[in-house]
Amino acid sequence: MTQRSAPRPAQDKQPPAGPTVQALGEHVSQAVNALMRLNLPLERVSQLQNEYLQEAAKIWNAALAQPGQAPRIEDRRFSGPGWAENPAASYVAAMYLLNARTMLQLADAVQGDEKTRQRIRFAVQQWIEASAPSNFLAFNPEAQRKALETQGESLTQGMLRLLHDLRQGHLSQTDESVFEVGRNVATTEGSVIYENPLFQLIEYKPLTAKVYERPLLIVPPCINKYYILDLQPDNSFVRHALEQGLRVFLVSWRNADESLAQVGWDEYIEDGVIRAIRVVQEVAKSPQLNALGFCIGGTLLATALAVLAARGEQPAASLTLLTSFLDFGHTGVIDVFVDEAAVQMREMTIGPNSPTGGGLMRGRELAATFSFLRPNDLVWNYVVGNYLKGETPPPFDLLYWNSDSTNLPGPMFCWYLRNTYLENNLKEPGKLTVCGAPVDLGRIQAPAFIYGSREDHIVPWESAYASTRLLKGKLRFVLGASGHIAGVINPPARKKRSYWVNARLPASARDWLAGATEHPGSWWPEWAGWIRSHAGKQVAAPRTPGNRTYRPIEPAPGRYVKERA
Repeated sequence: MTQRSAPRPAQDKQPPAGPTVQALGEHVSQAVNALMRLNLPLERVSQLQNEYLQEAAKIWNAALAQPGQAPRIEDRRFSGPGWAENPAASYVAAMYLLNARTMLQLADAVQGDEKTRQRIRFAVQQWIEASAPSNFLAFNPEAQRKALETQGESLTQGMLRLLHDLRQGHLSQTDESVFEVGRNVATTEGSVIYENPLFQLIEYKPLTAKVYERPLLIVPPCINKYYILDLQPDNSFVRHALEQGLRVFLVSWRNADESLAQVGWDEYIEDGVIRAIRVVQEVAKSPQLNALGFCIGGTLLATALAVLAARGEQPAASLTLLTSFLDFGHTGVIDVFVDEAAVQMREMTIGPNSPTGGGLMRGRELAATFSFLRPNDLVWNYVVGNYLKGETPPPFDLLYWNSDSTNLPGPMFCWYLRNTYLENNLKEPGKLTVCGAPVDLGRIQAPAFIYGSREDHIVPWESAYASTRLLKGKLRFVLGASGHIAGVINPPARKKRSYWVNARLPASARDWLAGATEHPGSWWPEWAGWIRSHAGKQVAAPRTPGNRTYRPIEPAPGRYVKERA
């Protein structure tokens, strides 16, 4: 897997490996039905019943006492003037919210193991969000008013948008026609200097006359396109790194097709991350480099460095992990999807135990799963706006990236699912063998900058902090505000959000936060100062990309990132 040109994508003939949305719907239905059949504690049920009747009576009496006017509801789905001006709609919304609270309280009262309780609560939450009266034209006064004001044009546009989304295969969260990769996103100047069937390596053009001698290699997630780190000039992490005088290289993962259907985790480590490290070392003429991994890119990068450590190599002068798991003991809401039966199903359909020895994990399926982790914000909000009101969602580069999903090789995905989310093997020294080497994260000697986002629902910040228990170099942990993506992509010029620092690293993440100091703005300058201290002396910036062995193949962003799932 070391050739420099990739084969032409094979025709995609493999059926999807089980649609997540359909499976989620069945899961929700089963869980809600199961909730109705469970033997809940009678005292708690009786208490909830009495509280429900009292609250329902208050809502009814308030509606009778104020005919023609309705109390304002704080929930943003029902906070518009159309709901407040319509007493019937306001009453329906208030009763819905009461029913939702009661259902969740019943779910919390279920007696059973923690994972079962989490699954029931998640399923009930999905059912609640889907059944909100705002999602239905018959109950949504704002959608009805717009239909009348536009003489039905909003409904016509809504149907057209629904048909458009059905054809494209996913819900529109932004006006995708506004953006184009390489034109107004992923525009930082650079060149592809190496490629193999798994990835292209981009070297970016320096923005300073001098650069630090140790280059920066960025390993983004392979579950998404790399350009989340290079959206537009004013919010590009790549550009910010270049402005600090760093010589930046970046891995652009291939959007897997049938030619990669049998590729496993070992290939992603050896022919992916380790190969990228080798090329950067040769091109920059530097035995050591600074390495940064984001999300699963951080998991891949740390695994690769542990493999190299087992071989007696320490190529990283520093390691940066952005919202990355190394310890998968607490994976948040994603845990509800993972158990032995679910992993075995994947292994038998798209993994090494499948009839063809592989397959593809479809990007659209992954994207749908992540969207339903935040159903109000990423699903039903757009159902109402796009279809009931016939509105075009506003252009937003981050949501355009979010819709640009990628496929993964089935064997690689199954290995990842079993050995991390299900069995949490990566944190145990020597329990895993990757590329023929025992994996011990504690053998990585590089100092590490570890970042977590406080409202992250994909990598809970406490789990990002848990990496401080596994890595043995000099460590620094920084916590940023907001979520998995918005917390990371927080350029200083926008002066948004805040971050927390604490030089001490106690065993407990909560103890760390209790002693942390909050600072306004972006954490990027904090990282920039830290990375410069590990980048060596400054030298003249290279005039041309690559070298005699690795010549420019094409301009950035390259072909691979433009391949659509």
